[in-house]
Amino acid sequence: MAHDTLLKFNYPATLLHEYRHWAVLLRPKQVTLGSLVLACTEDATSMADVTPAAFAELKTVTADLENTLRAAFAYDKINYICLMMVDKQVHFHVLPRYAAPRSCCGQTFVDAKWPTPPDVTHAVDLNDAQFAELLALLRSRWPR
Repeated sequence: MAHDTLLKFNYPATLLHEYRHWAVLLRPKQVTLGSLVLACTEDATSMADVTPAAFAELKTVTADLENTLRAAFAYDKINYICLMMVDKQVHFHVLPRYAAPRSCCGQTFVDAKWPTPPDVTHAVDLNDAQFAELLALLRSRWPR
């Protein structure tokens, strides 16, 4: 059964790939191009509650998502932000960072806060078709 945090980020509609202990979702609000949510599928509400098996799997999950985002958009840096201020289960906002604008899905994405910390309260507005195109693009590049 999906927990509240997964559902908040429109699981399973936004799902890029699900692992045994983690789900990678395309973030509904794109702070930067390719913004993701990496959510532990366990009902852990603190990092200390995440099982050793989930921690072990995290290496594979992060390698897959970083390789996919690098191939798709050639990011310059990547930020993992574990806020958990509103959504209680363990999850990270994964934000690729860009020194220069990127274009995708008929939209130009500018990382306005580069090279400082990102502002997760601002996002590029994508219509449903653009979001679906971005989701399909990343799904097509995900390692099998």
